[in-house]
Parts: sequence; C-alpha cells; structure tokens
Amino acid sequence: MMKRAFCFVAVFVINTLCFAQTDTYSTTLKKYLVVSGSMESFKMVIPTMISSFKGMKTSVPDQFWKDMEAELSKTTMDDLLEQLIPVYKKHLTETDLNEVIKFYSSPIGKKLAEKTPGITNDSMQAGQVWGQKIAGKLLERLKEKGY
Repeated sequence: MMKRAFCFVAVFVINTLCFAQTDTYSTTLKKYLVVSGSMESFKMVIPTMISSFKGMKTSVPDQFWKDMEAELSKTTMDDLLEQLIPVYKKHLTETDLNEVIKFYSSPIGKKLAEKTPGITNDSMQAGQVWGQKIAGKLLERLKEKGY
C-alpha cells in the first residue's frame, strides 16, 4: 500500500513539474513573441486573410467580416501559441528564449521589434511578386515544352 501511495505521489509530482515547465515555457515564449514584434506580425495575418476573402466574396455584408475579424482575433493567438510551444521547444530552451528576450530589451532589439511588422508586411508583398515571377516562368516553360 505504501508503495502505491509513493508511486501515486511520484507521478503527481512529475506531472505537476512537467506542467509547470510547460507553463513557464509558454509564458516565456509569449513574452518573446511580444518583445520581438512577432505577435504583432501574427496579428496582421487575420485582417489580411479577411481582406482576401472579402475580395472573393463581395456579396457578403461588411458586418460579417467585422464580426469574423473580432472573433478570430480573440481566439487564434492563443491557439497559435499552443501550436508554437512544441516548435520552439524543439529548437530553443527556455534559457535561450530568455537570452533573446534580453536582446529585444536592448535599444537595437526594440527597434527591430518595432520594425518587424512593417518588414514582415513588405516582405510578404515582395514574396508575392517573386512567387508570381516564378509561376510565370514555370508556366511559360511548360507551354514551350508543350505540357
């Protein structure tokens, strides 16, 4: 009986420690995403997607799009964070994240964080143009070859 009680307590303590580590990692990751400017960049995705869908579905009333943007903005950031935890854990320790947070707390780190959403937006636009050029060359070559 004592052995079972010990096993139960051991499993409980291990689970609690694992959860606590995940919780601290989650908090640290969220802080990193905020100070690095990544969270602001992620937040730009929703209005961009809404705008794209709005262009495809012009008969849908504006209120629908406003409501959807508000709803998605509330839930998706937490969902994204949950999906990013294992990705970041695979590549960076919590100590690593804390060191990067120190960088983003410096003047140049703050400037980079401030500029990241604009850089991301401009990069996405440049990437679209680049992708269109590649697609054009690919289609041209397919046509030349008779495919």
